[in-house]
Amino acid sequence: MTADMSADSSRAAAAACDRRGFLKAAAALPLTAAAASAADVAGESKSEPLPTGPVVVKDPLPQIRLGKHSISRLICGNNCFGAGSHLSVFVNKEMRAYYTPEQVLRTLRRCEQAGINAWQASCGMMDTWRRYLDTGGKMQFLTIETDHPETIAKLAAGGCIGSAHHGEATDSLFKQGKLEKVGDFLKRVRDAGLQAGVSTHMPDVVDAVESKGWHVDYYMTCVYERHRSRKALQQLLGHVPIPVGEVYLESDPPRMFKAIQATKRPCLAFKILAAGRLCERIEIVDMAFRETFAGIKPTDAVIVGIYDKFEDQPAQDAAFVRRYGRIPGSSGT
Repeated sequence: MTADMSADSSRAAAAACDRRGFLKAAAALPLTAAAASAADVAGESKSEPLPTGPVVVKDPLPQIRLGKHSISRLICGNNCFGAGSHLSVFVNKEMRAYYTPEQVLRTLRRCEQAGINAWQASCGMMDTWRRYLDTGGKMQFLTIETDHPETIAKLAAGGCIGSAHHGEATDSLFKQGKLEKVGDFLKRVRDAGLQAGVSTHMPDVVDAVESKGWHVDYYMTCVYERHRSRKALQQLLGHVPIPVGEVYLESDPPRMFKAIQATKRPCLAFKILAAGRLCERIEIVDMAFRETFAGIKPTDAVIVGIYDKFEDQPAQDAAFVRRYGRIPGSSGT
């Protein structure tokens, strides 16, 4: 094989796996001129001053209501920023190296340019969000938390609009028969003036909370029940796959979609790409967005983690939401 042939093969392979290249070829997918090239995003020097001033949003995304707030149907997640890939320690290290505090701010700005107007993160990222606001950004902040009254007070004072009971803690309490503690959390969050939510990875939790008659403003609903125990996997599958820590089953999303459809409350569906496992090809990413928006209600949104080192994922994901997430009977926003 000649050097030229080898180079051509490498370029062809890269093009086949490049989400951005596929989107440019798919005329039905409305990427706008606002989308920066992947080279611009990845090549931006961390030594350059952070941009400041208002963020120009040329094409707002479809939005839902969360209390008095209007939230884009695509919300920026936080796992990539926090080096929590749910893939491997090697990916975690790469994310940690890339997402310096300054790069997080740059990515948030790119998200806002793409029409994303909300960020969901842990309460520990609130200072970063406040710093983002100081640069001229306008994104709204949602968080997940366990029952710490002092933290809830800090969130309310800092401008956070909503807090959901942490999904891992919710599911653990449910399995222990102690779900009433989540009800106490919801009351404290609402008393602080915030939208009060419940995060979970289990459709049964949504059903159980609905039966309680609690004042719940929204759910965060993982479409994969990824934390089943070894025993539960054995009973469900007849064997235990490797690795047992993170198992994503194709049969999970329909179960969660059923629970989402059964509640009138807004649901924020997350891990719709199976923590990166459905990002191998652009056709699979397209399918995940399409099936998710077909499975949730018009009053629901999705939370998606952003890793923009190699491609302009904020613009790519926003394009999918404009294609599949437009609300019937609305003007598009």
